[in-house]
Amino acid sequence: MEKYDVAIIGGGSAGLAALKELSKLGLQAVVLEAGKPVGSKSVTGGILYSKTYPNAKVYNVEDVYGESFLSEAPVERKITKYYLNAVSGNKAYTVDLTEAHNYLTNFAYSVLMAKMNRWFAEQAEEEAAKLGGGIVSGVHVSNIVWKNGKTIVEIDELDPVEVSAVIAADGVNSETALITGARPKLEPESLYQGVKSVVRLPEDIIDERYDLKDDEGIAHLFAGDISRGHNGGGFLYTNKDTLSVGVVYHLDSLIKSPIEPYSLLDSFLRIPLVGNYIKDEVPFVKEIDRDLPKEEQLRIRFGISKLLKSWEELRYTYYSKTARKNAIKQGFYKDGDDIRNRLEETRRQLEEKFGVSFVTNYVELEYSAKIVPDGKRAMMEKPYKNNVLFVGDVAGRGLFVGTRIEGINIGIDDAARAARAIARAKERNEFSEEYMGRYYGQLIEESPYTNDLRNIDFEYLKIFVNACKDIPTESLNLFLRLGFALLSKASIQDFAKGITRMLDQRTLLFLIESNEAYVKIPMEVAEKIGRTVERDYEIKPPSIEERIAKIKINDDPEPHIKIIDPDAKFIKSMVHLCPTQCYIMELIDKERFKSQVVLQHEGCIECGTCSKETNWKHPRGEKGVIYEYG
Repeated sequence: MEKYDVAIIGGGSAGLAALKELSKLGLQAVVLEAGKPVGSKSVTGGILYSKTYPNAKVYNVEDVYGESFLSEAPVERKITKYYLNAVSGNKAYTVDLTEAHNYLTNFAYSVLMAKMNRWFAEQAEEEAAKLGGGIVSGVHVSNIVWKNGKTIVEIDELDPVEVSAVIAADGVNSETALITGARPKLEPESLYQGVKSVVRLPEDIIDERYDLKDDEGIAHLFAGDISRGHNGGGFLYTNKDTLSVGVVYHLDSLIKSPIEPYSLLDSFLRIPLVGNYIKDEVPFVKEIDRDLPKEEQLRIRFGISKLLKSWEELRYTYYSKTARKNAIKQGFYKDGDDIRNRLEETRRQLEEKFGVSFVTNYVELEYSAKIVPDGKRAMMEKPYKNNVLFVGDVAGRGLFVGTRIEGINIGIDDAARAARAIARAKERNEFSEEYMGRYYGQLIEESPYTNDLRNIDFEYLKIFVNACKDIPTESLNLFLRLGFALLSKASIQDFAKGITRMLDQRTLLFLIESNEAYVKIPMEVAEKIGRTVERDYEIKPPSIEERIAKIKINDDPEPHIKIIDPDAKFIKSMVHLCPTQCYIMELIDKERFKSQVVLQHEGCIECGTCSKETNWKHPRGEKGVIYEYG
């Protein structure tokens, strides 16, 4: 049986940071990850932050990976502008929250997690290999056994391994948390469901449309008339030559009034403001005349396909300075004029030979979904059990407070603290809950993120209120009007600060996360002082069937989800809330008109929406969803 100091269950950003830090501290560690390649099951919105707090230490991504992160990591764009948009129909009011975004921030990059985690994995494995550790991908951890003073990690695909400690980094639907009994499954009110599209848009068009330069990026958040009354909001982040666009909603709000996640995403994409941000020139191919001979139909289809592929390659090269520079350097084209001339000729052939027209729509590359923990409700007060330490999403440590949305950086910080707790335990060969676990708990308590998850940051709140100073206060309810008045006047800010310190997050949740705050007030603001957004085209999202067809899923004939009670109200809501329609209502008794919920797991993208009332586990190694972007 192989032995390691530490087994890390889960190869996301937190698990990989743990491997890197443990290896730097001289411990032999192994990451056990179901996805292959590493990163193929990771999804984020998403922005990776680096922070500095005046009176507390943070372990940032550059602390873990060194200066190579700043020069080599495959980040997308550095977010330099941050906006909140209140929306009502075709009217929108935009608040500049860049100052709030920059608060305590060293830098923030948009990232696509599949690509980012592959880089993290390369860096971490290189360090781990020096000590005989590394990454084993394509495996599923099925159990942890404590016997005769030994800790044995059982794996479906391989022989078990013996370890001194375990770091659980297997996500919000952590099987490790259930195996150890450290916490039950998280309740819907502690979770968000997010659905996302990766939208293709050439680099130069992103720069021009969003007024960006030199790999700058922009983040937009949306509230108001986007949710069909549910508590949640939308986001749009610029990547190098794509956009991350999606919606995030309180899961309990969706369960109370079930609605298909993809329909919420479609509604969001059709908002005029959002449509103007994502629109692109898209070829429209008319249907081939079926009366033509089969050979002629095949010839036409092949000719169109070949030209469309050429047009797409030329267009995304010509309108992307990075791709254009590389293509010319490699000798594929003489110069920019050569690319443009070929692009125009290819378009002419498509139009004249095959009747292809070009319309305004958008190009969706990937559809994804995930469940995210709300740290205000989900954070584990005791993130350890036996000799197992819990980090990131497993420990429920996601920061969602109004416009503050952070998660990747918190998981990395947790991982670094877990590594230090284990290194200290190794020195005394004492990996008990009393010694190692409690020390890790102490380190987590010292993390400034823990305080952020529990308390309102008055300085951040003051910046936010100042940014919203032009909003007419008559749009707000009485309590919010009073709050804005207190925070806006320097003479009484110390008094307001004292009151704020007395209130924890939970006390203010009914205001911050009410339907009034998410929907009604933003709509009223947009209607009263918003600008009208014009649009002369229609956004046409793909059908859910088309979206699922584009997702790569290595189906496992062995179901990884089993329904406990097909008649339960929660399970019935999954007929609507499953992002890929895995749950259907099937007629089982025609005479009595009795129907029952049936699960078809083949299209599952492992979001975990249904976990609460199912026997849910991650698929076996190498099985399940394989995201290209994440």
